[in-house]
Order: sequence, then C-alpha cells, then structure tokens
Amino acid sequence: MILASASSVGLLLALGAALAYGLTAVAAPRLSHHAVRLILLAAWSMHAGTLGLGLAGTPARFGFAPALSITAWLVLTVYAVESHVIPQLKARWALSGLGAAAVLLAQVFPGAPLNPVASPWLPLHWALGIASYGLFAAAVVHAGLMTRAEKQIRLAADPQSGVPLLTLERFTFRFVTAGFVLLSATLLAGWFFGEHLYGAAGARWKWDHKAVFSVLSWMTFGTLLIGRARFGWRGRRAVRFVYAGAVLLLLAYAGSRFVLEVILGRSS
Repeated sequence: MILASASSVGLLLALGAALAYGLTAVAAPRLSHHAVRLILLAAWSMHAGTLGLGLAGTPARFGFAPALSITAWLVLTVYAVESHVIPQLKARWALSGLGAAAVLLAQVFPGAPLNPVASPWLPLHWALGIASYGLFAAAVVHAGLMTRAEKQIRLAADPQSGVPLLTLERFTFRFVTAGFVLLSATLLAGWFFGEHLYGAAGARWKWDHKAVFSVLSWMTFGTLLIGRARFGWRGRRAVRFVYAGAVLLLLAYAGSRFVLEVILGRSS
C-alpha cells in the first residue's frame, strides 16, 4: 500500500495537520478566536512540513495530489494573511476541510519520482505553475463568497461573509490578474525552454492534454480580464469565467496526472 511507503515523520505530520484542520472546522464555534488561530497555525505548519519532506526526500516525488496539497496550503496562507486585513472574512470551515482532505490525499498518492536529469530551473518553472494554481484557487474562493453575498442581497439579508460585495469582487480580480501573469510566465517558460527544463522529453512544445487545457485556461482568464477592462464584466458572468478557467487549469496538470497515476497506473 502506498501509505506504507511514506516516511513515518511525514505521515505523522500529515495526520496531525488533518486532525488540527478538522478541529478548526468542527469545534471553531466553541473555541476562542485566539485558540482557533493557534490550532490553524499548527495545522498550517505541519502541512508545510509534509510538503517539504515530500519534495526534499530521496527521491523527491511529485504528482497530482501533492500539487493539490500545495495549492490548498497556498490558499490557506492567503486566507491567513487576508483575514488580518478583513477580519469579517468567513471561509475557515470550508478551507480547513479542504486542507485536511488535501494533506491526506497527498499521503495516499505521493506521486512519481522526479526526473534526476531535469534542469535545475525546473523547480522554478513548477513554482510559477503551482503559484498560479494557488492564486486562481483563491479567486475561486472569493468568487464563491461573491455568489453567496449576492444571494443574500437579493433576499434582503446581510451577506454572511460580512464583506461588501464590491470588496470581494475587487479581491477576486486581483487574484485572477496575478494568477494570469504567473500562468503566462509558466507557459512562456515551457514554450521557450522546454528542452532545458525537461531534457529530451521537452525538446519541443507538445500539444498534449496538459498543454491544451493550460492554454484554454489562459485564454479563458485572458478573455475575462479583457471583458472586465473593456466591457465592465462583473457579477455572475465574471464568476462563471472564473469557475470555467479554474476547472480547465485543474484538468491541465492535476487532472491529467490523476488519469496517468491512478486510472492508468503510469508514472509519466
């Protein structure tokens, strides 16, 4: 079983992180604000430890589940920072559940060993891609809060998030813009430096599933930003574009790797 091959330290950290995330999600209403922050910080730290052990192990491993785990960790990092600026932002329950699921999934499916002959620049290329994942995931979270706030306004009730709709919209587009810049850099690096990044396997641009879905996602987010700047797109239309672009990006790497690793049982 894959779990048996995981390092004992990494497994203990993962279980500890999942328990702490779960405690944050379930018991938060009965705990003080300070206690919740401490538990969430402990979960976040143990989560980071599991990610570091997986990437620094011998051999280092990576795949769809570690990618999702890193994305969840980045979203939680954004939330932790943003909650200091906007204390009324309420997404702790959902994000804690996401963190618990992601950290455990990465232990069950730790991914394939990384290519030892790949370029030393490959981690930077991956970091750009994963960072764009995290920013777009944060945009999805804010788009969901936008939808919830809009429904509450239509029902003549106060938004449950406690954050003005225009503020949520502004943050959503900031995350989309930053994610679009990083995704553009990731695609350009793959286009121009594929041979150096991946060795012979990346000698030329390949229109595989990852490339197709990545470009489609880039086009979707680019269309959204142009529509926002030129035609003032907002509200439901903007949210639909955010969701569509995020799904395409999810399919680009995590989806294709899931098919390879789990359904087809191949490492590459």
